[in-house]
Amino acid sequence: MVRNNYSTRPHRRTVKKNRKLFLILSVIPVIFLFNAAPGADETDPNFNSRRYDDYDKPAYCGTSCHTDFYRQWQQAMMSQAYVHHWDEIEYFDLAVPHAAKDPVVAGVKDGCNACHTPLAYMAGDTPPPRPEKNSRANEAVSCEVCHTITGFRGDTPYNGNYISEPGRNKYGPRTTGNSPAHEMVKSDFLGTTEFCGTCHNEKSPYGVWVKSTQLEWKEGPYAKEDIRCHECHMTYAPAQTASMGAAYPDARQHLFHGAHDNGKVRGTIELRIHPDILEAEPGETVKFTLALFNQKTGHKFPTGSVEDRIVWLHVEAVDAAGRVYHLPVDPKGFEGEEYTIAADVLGYQDMGIALDKPDFPGVQRDGVPVGDRIFRMPYLDPQGRITIQQWNTKSLGVDYRLGPRETKLETFTFNLPDDVTPGEMTVTAVLNYQKLVAPVADFLNVPEEEKEIVVVNQHSTHITVLP
Repeated sequence: MVRNNYSTRPHRRTVKKNRKLFLILSVIPVIFLFNAAPGADETDPNFNSRRYDDYDKPAYCGTSCHTDFYRQWQQAMMSQAYVHHWDEIEYFDLAVPHAAKDPVVAGVKDGCNACHTPLAYMAGDTPPPRPEKNSRANEAVSCEVCHTITGFRGDTPYNGNYISEPGRNKYGPRTTGNSPAHEMVKSDFLGTTEFCGTCHNEKSPYGVWVKSTQLEWKEGPYAKEDIRCHECHMTYAPAQTASMGAAYPDARQHLFHGAHDNGKVRGTIELRIHPDILEAEPGETVKFTLALFNQKTGHKFPTGSVEDRIVWLHVEAVDAAGRVYHLPVDPKGFEGEEYTIAADVLGYQDMGIALDKPDFPGVQRDGVPVGDRIFRMPYLDPQGRITIQQWNTKSLGVDYRLGPRETKLETFTFNLPDDVTPGEMTVTAVLNYQKLVAPVADFLNVPEEEKEIVVVNQHSTHITVLP
């Protein structure tokens, strides 16, 4: 999914003004807030470079010719990148107020929109009207956005550095067929992972990679096999690409299913748990080993908005009488592990900047059972505190996510209670996923669906408790 993305460069309209202010600012204490991050020396060519009218509306593409793809797009997060409830809350309640108070992150006010609502960004309509105003910003990542992109600026795709060339030419994977509405121009670039990386890679104003999905793919095994993003997120099927057009054996479906699609998330990681002994008496110790294998993603899991996501492993034992015992994970002792084991601690204190609460104590960091293993990479603010505000990320903690085709082993040492009931004991491991840490969702009144617990996978094993 496309998430907050912004430029760390000032806008062309402010450069002249800033030059005039330079002499004053050089002798007066700096108390002004700039419109972009300090130290930048060039404009973003995309910002305020186009008009809304340069681009057709999605309904124009989808109501007569590309009906099937249009319906797919309407159900995908591409169509909701601006109107999605959490993104609206994060942008208007946290990012925009924060940008007004901190010159380092000031660019977030405009730059988030480069990927959440590219037409608004290119039209200079920032902050855009709120979704309830039903402006063209609501089109989010529309047909015209992707099918007018011809490349990207620079050496690495990130922070919305795409090149958009609207007009009669529409860029796609083939040139066969005719269209009365536009010219069909074959684009090899649309089939590359770099195309996706223009928005699915992101650096914070502090120069930290806060989204690196395409870069993770590039470093992993699937890149070597040339298995690209499209293979999983735009799957191929025999179909017509237009209602009056020819049928192709490899028409790319516009599903874009990912982190917000429960069917895509389920089964991502395989689990297998086993004991070191099959029989034990009360008071004895049994060690359970759990293997987790990432057999599904071409990037790390979770990826993208890693600051929001939480993936955790919960293990329970149930004895013959039905009594339930929670098994905490065995610590491994690596640096930064404290962020990967659920604890009763507070975090996300930097939300207080936007909320005008300088002494904001934070909210619960994890919101999951204490002692469970968490697969995450913590984002840290300039004070070294965990944050869900990617624009305020100055450093990263330990990366304890599951890489593509990676297997991690976790152990759980269980001292059987003296009063445990003899008979069969079942031990079950469940890997859970939430799109947003529940305490943050509760605090900001984010709709319930954003903290829905999705079971990625589970597995059970058994031992016999002897009398």
